[in-house]
Order: sequence, then structure tokens, then C-alpha cells
Amino acid sequence: MDLLAAPLTYALLAANIIASLIAFGDERFLTKGLFIVGPILGDKQYYRMISSGFLHGSQTHLFINMITLFFFGPSLEGILGTVLFAAVYFISLLGGSLWSLMENRRNPRYSALGASGAISGVLISFSLFAPFSTLLLFFVLPMPAIVFTALYIGYSMYASVYQKTSRIGHDAHLGGALAGGLATILLVPGVWGGFIMAIEKTLGLG
Repeated sequence: MDLLAAPLTYALLAANIIASLIAFGDERFLTKGLFIVGPILGDKQYYRMISSGFLHGSQTHLFINMITLFFFGPSLEGILGTVLFAAVYFISLLGGSLWSLMENRRNPRYSALGASGAISGVLISFSLFAPFSTLLLFFVLPMPAIVFTALYIGYSMYASVYQKTSRIGHDAHLGGALAGGLATILLVPGVWGGFIMAIEKTLGLG
């Protein structure tokens, strides 16, 4: 593991793990950083739209998001460079939070947490560059990146409808994915054309 090759990815991994572990044992710390509609809109506590992206609802929630970031983050940071990777990550995080805020603006008690919006954006961004690169799901099952991305976001959309009782920010996945994809297309001219060419080549159309 070369920390210098992807410094921001590993810094984000450390920040998420440390903040989440603290929150697991400190309810006050957790509540202060949660995405909660009432304080955001009523008290202008906009920082919650970022801080909630570094907190997780359980060890499983934390593990899934961090293992996904571990697999995709270094490669994407290598492609984009650290500055553009930071832009994509945080635009995705904010995009997910804004989507959740829009969806739940009439429910001041709605709360959520998790890096899911940012992770969705990272997945979409990576898939634009290398949609058919193979990854090993659970270190065993080979799967194209674009298929994993579709499954990850598809499950999140399902969960946002059918798992409303969870504080996990499933609503943020779609917003984060859209924000990350759009940010990548705007920041890297030509990436969309390359993505279409890769699709056409794989399908035998190009």
C-alpha cells in the first residue's frame, strides 16, 4: 500500500474510521454531526451536510463503505490526481446531502449518516474511465466495475424506499452518484466520449 500514491484516499479512510469509532461510543458526538433536516434548515447548521458523511451507523455500514473506497479510491485518485479527486469526492458528498435535504425537507426530524453519497460518486466516476475493469467482489467473485456500481446504487435506491427506518443515508446514494458523474464529465473533457467508445467496443458496435 503506497500512501504517497493516493494520499487523500487514505486520509479519508482514516478520517471516516476514526470519526465513526468515536461516534459508536459517544452519542453526543454522533448527534452533533448527524444530518438532521431541522437544524440544517432551521438553524443553518450546514456543516452537518459534510460531517454526517464521516459517521456510520454500525461497524458493517462502516466496513462496506470503507472497503469500497479502499478498492476504488486509489485508482481514481491516480487517474484524476489528488485535487480533482478531492473535487469529485466532496461534490458527490454534498450532492448526496442536497438530494436527501430535498427529499425530506418537510420532515425536520429526518436524520441520516454515512459516506454513501461520496462513495457512489467515486464509483460512477471510476466507471466512466474504466467501466469494464474487473474487480474481485468479496476478494473472490470477478465482476466488471460498471456492474458493481449498478448493483450498489440499485440496492441503495431500493433501500431508500423500503428501509426508511434506518438512519443510513440511502437517499444520498442517487444524489451522490449524479453529482459525481456530472463533476467528472465537467472536470475531465472527453471522458464521456471515451466511456461511450468503451461501451460500443464491448458490445461490438465500434
